[in-house]
Amino acid sequence: MSVLDSTTTILSSGVRLTVPLAFAACGEYLAQRAGAMNISVEAMMLGSAFTAIATASATGSATLGLAAGVVTGLVIGFVHGNLSHRAQINTFVVGLVLNALVLGLTSYLITTQQFASHQVDVLAIPLLQDIPIIGEAFFSGRWPVYLLILLVPLTWWLVERSRWGLELRAVGQNPQAADVTGIKVNVRRRQGLLWAGALSGLGGAYLAVGEVGSFNQNMTAGRGYIVIAAVIFGAWRLGRTLIGCLVFGLSDAMRLALPALGITLNSQLLVAAPYLLALLAMLLFATQHREPAALGRPFERGST
Repeated sequence: MSVLDSTTTILSSGVRLTVPLAFAACGEYLAQRAGAMNISVEAMMLGSAFTAIATASATGSATLGLAAGVVTGLVIGFVHGNLSHRAQINTFVVGLVLNALVLGLTSYLITTQQFASHQVDVLAIPLLQDIPIIGEAFFSGRWPVYLLILLVPLTWWLVERSRWGLELRAVGQNPQAADVTGIKVNVRRRQGLLWAGALSGLGGAYLAVGEVGSFNQNMTAGRGYIVIAAVIFGAWRLGRTLIGCLVFGLSDAMRLALPALGITLNSQLLVAAPYLLALLAMLLFATQHREPAALGRPFERGST
């Protein structure tokens, strides 16, 4: 295989592996800008992947499976928000419990059911798909990939240009001051969690009915945590966050592609590479104090 073919293979694989991360990262970015530290991204993605393939198998429609995945993510976001804000349970504990619960539940259910394989259709863009190296990677994918063209600018506009986004950022930066002006702090945070749930659900569902076509035990394999690392890597800026997703996606692609290309490296190191990269990113960028000032801090009216 030529260098050109090898590069095309790795880039195409990297972009495909980036897509579910990018969907979830758009949601997580918005939630964190509101001060909501959404640890349950993993639960949202994994639960949605299971629901997507189960629905697709039951109905014969991968598109309906994709929609069911979004609904599942919304439900988990709703549960997380209400347990954190109404029941006032520590948001980190809620997220970890949801992650463990969904992992255990899907691991059990997969042993009790047999699901048929379903995938959404490929949508190749004429002429552009023939561009060397990048054509196959960017212009010949499953059709949900192109939703990013809408969702990325929409997420940016919501956060940076809309009145709702101004309130969202105020809640993440100084919730006490936002409360004084009449903004419902925890309502905005729950809305951020719902957006994160919908897009993380879309990412998990895409992984199941877009890329793989089936569901495997723990198939997200920590991607939810990598999404959180990508937001930190991006210093809470959407563009940089997506670059972080691409870096992690390419790292994962290298793990899968190098052995197939005949390049021999330590297999354990290849498996660990994306997670080591995520840890390194958090160590390098988490100390720069660019996060929203109230990120992860519970809000109670009258507190300082």
